[in-house]
Amino acid sequence: MPMDRTTGDLLRAAARHSAGRCVALCLVSVTATAAGLLLPAALGRALDLLIAHAPATRWVLCCAALVALLTALDALETVLAGTADARTAAFLRRRVTGHVLALGPRAADRFGAGDLVARVVGNAAQAGAAPAARAALLAALAGPVGAVVALALVDPWLAAVLLAGAPVLTLLLRTLARDTSACVADYQRAQGRIAAALGEAVAGARTIRAAGTADRDTARVLRPLPELHRAGVRMWRVQGRAAAQAVAVAPLLHLGVVAVAGVLLTRHRLSAGDVLAASRYAVLATGVGVLVGRLSGLARSRAAAARLGEVLDQPPPAHGDRRLPADGTGRLELRGVTARRGGRTVLDGVDLVVPGGRTLALVGRSGAGKSLLAALAGRLADPDAGEVLLDGVPLPELRRDALRAAIAQAFDRPALLGGTVEGTIGLGPPGRSPSPARVREAARTARADDFVRRLPQGYATVCAHAPHSGGEAQRLGLARAFAHGGRLLVLDDALSSLDTVTERQVTDVVFGGSTTATRLVVAHRAATAARADAVAWLDGGRVRAVGTHRELWRSPEYRAVFGAAGTEGDPR
Repeated sequence: MPMDRTTGDLLRAAARHSAGRCVALCLVSVTATAAGLLLPAALGRALDLLIAHAPATRWVLCCAALVALLTALDALETVLAGTADARTAAFLRRRVTGHVLALGPRAADRFGAGDLVARVVGNAAQAGAAPAARAALLAALAGPVGAVVALALVDPWLAAVLLAGAPVLTLLLRTLARDTSACVADYQRAQGRIAAALGEAVAGARTIRAAGTADRDTARVLRPLPELHRAGVRMWRVQGRAAAQAVAVAPLLHLGVVAVAGVLLTRHRLSAGDVLAASRYAVLATGVGVLVGRLSGLARSRAAAARLGEVLDQPPPAHGDRRLPADGTGRLELRGVTARRGGRTVLDGVDLVVPGGRTLALVGRSGAGKSLLAALAGRLADPDAGEVLLDGVPLPELRRDALRAAIAQAFDRPALLGGTVEGTIGLGPPGRSPSPARVREAARTARADDFVRRLPQGYATVCAHAPHSGGEAQRLGLARAFAHGGRLLVLDDALSSLDTVTERQVTDVVFGGSTTATRLVVAHRAATAARADAVAWLDGGRVRAVGTHRELWRSPEYRAVFGAAGTEGDPR
């Protein structure tokens, strides 16, 4: 299976990271192979001495020492291989995770959250076995080669018999490596699709339950299962066929060597000990089982590394060196913005202006592009065409720190990172963390202070151990956005899980005059849209109309966007 440049570079970097352990593993494996090659000769010599009734104590002790050495080396090899695999897998996970974080939401848009988890967790572990497998492969190759050399030293005819079947074994191993690579790649791709679909289903569990589409979504998640089954069956068939062919060829070669050794014994060219040694060497030379295992492992590792390489091939967003004008008001502008996802045009030539300090609600049916437009406004995604500007500066031309300091965002399912609750709310760019007083003020604004204080250690509670509902998680996400402030506040369905009273209290802050930030709010409720300064109605990837909620409410199609909840926003 040919490797692309990224995959090759990744595997070389992994090998360098675990170079010390892999070198030690290679030395231990080669030493074990050498000891294994010496053992048949020592056994043969001890047998000849015993048959001749000569003192053989020294050779028997030598055989015992070789067996003890092989046992110790095998244990050491297991420890070295295990630690090298673990270190390399950790290195690959850190590297890929760092790249995923640099990509931001683009990574999930490209691969899906579930598929990314499968790559970072499963594929990284499989790819992490590559350096140790390569180190052990030298010993796996040295065994058969050394056995052939040893047979030649016993008698050249024995080596000649074995070498007659070498091309067949070589072809078998080459075919195994090629077919295994293809099967493993198909299997891992099917695994990734199942993981991606499962991740989407878990994220949308509430929607699926409310819509009553559990059976349909279960079928969608399991749709790649037959393909996974076929790839798995093909993989086992390839390995089974290789094993069967090896079983057919290897015993014939072994019998041929033993038969020739027997003939040479009758002609007094070999001793009984030589025949014993030749028999053992024939087993070592034709025992392709170790090679089959090593090659199969390398094929799986390379296929897994290729999947990691696909992630690393995605370029992270570039940033410029400009800053926002000091007198800017947070004016947001989209000019001819077109954005595609999965081959589908979600936004098509969108032109939109949000004056500084004003609030714009984004309204539209599911799939209209509201969340994507919000992501473009916060530069969590880049348009395929057109540009997004903040105070007249295209977002890609801004410095990273200037961009993140200017834009605060909150989502329906916030990622609650950080050690403690306080750290979660204050999480931000290095050197720009808000003060504890600012964190608590933001929590009070988001109506999160009361339930945080009821936690076992209050704001010092470890976030991962803090029990919270969906609405409480949203309030922590809102508090984080409020704590960092900025010129632009983007709320992507960040109020959907709040109860009515809390939502009203938070929207009083978002839509009130207590903040000068420009606010872009993805609105699913008519009552939320009614409080905005203006509403942008998205339909079919375009801005169908911009106006106040009262003006747009006159359209039956606009009212239909809110469905049964439409009467909530009736301005009459």
